[in-house]
Amino acid sequence: MSPVITQAQDTTETEDAAVQTTTAPQPSSPAIVDDVVVEEQGFHQVLKEKFIEGGVTFMTPILLCLILGLAVSLERIITLNLSATNTKKLLAKVEDALETGGIEAAKDVTKDTRGPVASIFTQGLMRYSEGIDMVEKSIIAYGSVEMGRLEKGLIWLALFIATAPMLGFLGTVIGMIEAFDAIEAAGDISPSLVAGGIKVALITTVGGLIVAIILQVFYNYIVAKVDSLANSMEDASISLVDLLVRHKLTR
Repeated sequence: MSPVITQAQDTTETEDAAVQTTTAPQPSSPAIVDDVVVEEQGFHQVLKEKFIEGGVTFMTPILLCLILGLAVSLERIITLNLSATNTKKLLAKVEDALETGGIEAAKDVTKDTRGPVASIFTQGLMRYSEGIDMVEKSIIAYGSVEMGRLEKGLIWLALFIATAPMLGFLGTVIGMIEAFDAIEAAGDISPSLVAGGIKVALITTVGGLIVAIILQVFYNYIVAKVDSLANSMEDASISLVDLLVRHKLTR
């Protein structure tokens, strides 16, 4: 066989092998799909891993503080929103009832209305026969009772806000002690050993601070809502007293 023909065949075989190598399926596509799946599930997986790394002994009470605090917050938010009353509309109804049916008709209006403002109005109207001074005293006394009901549960929410970071700090201190015990037992200050122990110890602090920040936002909202309702009760009470004074003068 001619050397030229042999060289041409070798060249053709080399090109065919190169084409097969080029057109071979790429194994990178499944890897990319796997990476996407890992990224989608990464957040929940990271939370689970960090919870376990922080230690069940301290992370569980911190988690309970978050759950109980959110439960109290949601209950208070729902209750306070339901307690809100359109005081101007209520006062207009009470005024119309006083003109048409007197005190008894006004009491029926306030009893059929929901909220602390209507309850205060009812107590004041019940003391109308004893004089305006007794009406004012009754409104002030029952206003304090309604304020106590509005602030119900806030002490527990404040407890959870204070307890969560303290549990985190306690877990950090104990974790640091365990890390130094491990260093002492190993007899060598290994950077990986020190960094790993400190990382695990600080996870509890991060968890406690996150819980405290979340609950603090809810706490401030609830306090602002309570203050708004308290101001509304005070303004409405003053308006009711003025309305009763005018009603008494026109009789």
